[in-house]
Amino acid sequence: MSAPLLEVHGVVVAHRSGENEVHALDGVDFTLGQGESVALWGPSGSGKTTLLHVLGGLITPSSGGVLWRGEPLMPIREAAEMEERMQRVAYVFQGSKLLPTLTAYENVAFARWATRTNGNGSHSADELLGLVGLAGKLDALPAELSGGEAQRVGIARALAQSPELLLCDEPTGQLDSRTGERVLDLIDAIKEEMGLTLVTATHDIEVARRYDRMVELEDGRIATKQAVAA
Repeated sequence: MSAPLLEVHGVVVAHRSGENEVHALDGVDFTLGQGESVALWGPSGSGKTTLLHVLGGLITPSSGGVLWRGEPLMPIREAAEMEERMQRVAYVFQGSKLLPTLTAYENVAFARWATRTNGNGSHSADELLGLVGLAGKLDALPAELSGGEAQRVGIARALAQSPELLLCDEPTGQLDSRTGERVLDLIDAIKEEMGLTLVTATHDIEVARRYDRMVELEDGRIATKQAVAA
């Protein structure tokens, strides 16, 4: 196992529902190594997306703690901290969630601007779109793209941040099986080329088996942790 990038210790995420307290996560322990690829697998409501958001610092646990390279991963409070968080962690969502009035190029360029990565040696917007096979679609609006093309723009937008950690939430959930396979192959190839750490939440066991390690969640708890056979 490589040196830990993230460590989750006894994390609980609780919400009030009337007079009851519902645990989205209930005592989760999880370690993520630098350069690993991990699938968070389980049915809807198992806690996959909540854990993904905890790893990215978007949700503050009700109790327990999260360490980034041995230091506490604190909630976002200040602009400087938000900028640092945005640069090291990027998301690929279920559905591309592109800005509908911006072209493919503008969606990616805006992400580079918003995360202040223009001057740090990262790929340009057109280079990133070329990397995901969309060099000929720079001027296309989201409505003019297929579902797979839009998701690839979403991947390019995430990479515009030059992240260390890429978090994917059901990235193929709205795609047909063939297009989904192509998107997953692309994410895998980019992960290896850029040396990213990758965590994907999925309900699909076949998707989960593509990863180095599969973590099964059930009712907010980790049911199993296992390496995926080669």
